[in-house]
Amino acid sequence: MRRRTSPDVNAGHATAAALSAVPDRTALVVDGDALTFAGLETLTRRTAAALAATGVGPGDRVALLDRGSALAVATIFAAARLGAATAQMNAHLTEGELRQLAGLAGARVGVAGGDVVDRLGAALDGPVLGAAAVAAVDGDAAPPTVGDGDDTALVLFTSGTTGLPKPVAISHRSLDDRMAFYGRPIDPAAAPAVDLLSVPLFHIGGTLGMLVSLHQGKQLVILPRFEAGAWLDLVERHRVTQTFVVPTMLRRILDHPRFAAADLGSLRSLSYGAAAAPVDLVRRAVAALPGVDLSNTFGQTETLGAFAALTPEDHRRGDRLGSLGRPLPGIELRILDPVTGEPVPPGAPGEFVVRAGQNTTAAWLRTGDTGWEDAEGYLFLTGRLADTINRGGEKFGPVEVEEVLRTHPAVVDVGVVGVPDPDLGERVGAVVVTDGTVSAAGLIGHASAYLAGYKVPELVVFVDELPVTALGKPDRPALRARLAGATPAPRPAG
Repeated sequence: MRRRTSPDVNAGHATAAALSAVPDRTALVVDGDALTFAGLETLTRRTAAALAATGVGPGDRVALLDRGSALAVATIFAAARLGAATAQMNAHLTEGELRQLAGLAGARVGVAGGDVVDRLGAALDGPVLGAAAVAAVDGDAAPPTVGDGDDTALVLFTSGTTGLPKPVAISHRSLDDRMAFYGRPIDPAAAPAVDLLSVPLFHIGGTLGMLVSLHQGKQLVILPRFEAGAWLDLVERHRVTQTFVVPTMLRRILDHPRFAAADLGSLRSLSYGAAAAPVDLVRRAVAALPGVDLSNTFGQTETLGAFAALTPEDHRRGDRLGSLGRPLPGIELRILDPVTGEPVPPGAPGEFVVRAGQNTTAAWLRTGDTGWEDAEGYLFLTGRLADTINRGGEKFGPVEVEEVLRTHPAVVDVGVVGVPDPDLGERVGAVVVTDGTVSAAGLIGHASAYLAGYKVPELVVFVDELPVTALGKPDRPALRARLAGATPAPRPAG
């Protein structure tokens, strides 16, 4: 059952309990610089005053472009206190892409980190504040807090992997509920747990993780740019206890030459999600991190984080490591035919449709994710509707093809897409990272032993590293681009 901390809570005061109980405890660590909860409150008030001086007030949107900093966190809180909301953007986007997102969100004022201030400034018609501008403002000039309940507290963008990104408005009430769902009372006498923010703040996992960590009075270490060696260093140096990563990050951590020697004894919990996790990768993680509780969390921006999870106990059980887990308490899930909207037969694939109080857009949300459910209620992903491959009228998801190819001992990683074809509509293409000991013909032969003929890749391209999005998801358009001009290989008979 979901819990509420209060009927009218403004998300900009997510640190209120910690500020009262442990004001001098370190709240944030970024690039070696630490800020206490009292210091974060001072920065938040200054940021609120600076934004208010530009005219930001109830209903406004503030573009936020930052790789991860105390200023970014303070801006999220400050905008919410003004009755406004940050619209958080990917720092890798171009000026044109930023202008487009600002237009979609209706943002005229921005806040940006040092190396991207000029880019956001060129994309907006209004002022863009940096750290120096905020530091020059008196926090006592911050206006009283306004906004709560169903007022918008935050705007996040969908990943845009199936089309243009769209802004998703998230209310104070929704954020309050999620913080309460994950929350625990703060014990001032106990040593604080240390969370590592490994994913960007513009990702729902980043923002929600930040809010929950600080709401619980934890110390949050921010990794502005992911690099596996830097991740290992921060876990060791700050004795990190919990973090969330995407599967691409997890693979790079396990592959890092210093992994075996790194002191990860403080790590107690590691969750992963945002993209399909290959079974072989999960098995490696279970073996390599025996003292760590592993969880696979599955959700999206519109569901405000996870609606299903494969628990630590499921990982120890070990027989469903390819599963997304089961729906969380309070979640209603249906699997429907995406064309007819009717329930599919047991075990058949269809679209996940979810109803939960945490949904931001609809009572019943069509997620666009496709998969099936086994007899024990465990969910298995087959892909995204927009990624569905249609070869001559036969439709299937890329994930099952990827999983089969990954069972070949020479395959390190693989991405599968449908490639436009004038005859069949689409042909199956695979972009593959290997150890160099297998040919395209060898992979096709391997796949043909496990898959129906129409699912077997015809186009195979070898690369050193798969293209991924800033969130670590497979970059399907980039995969198609890598396959452009590839010549179909002979298909096995049958």
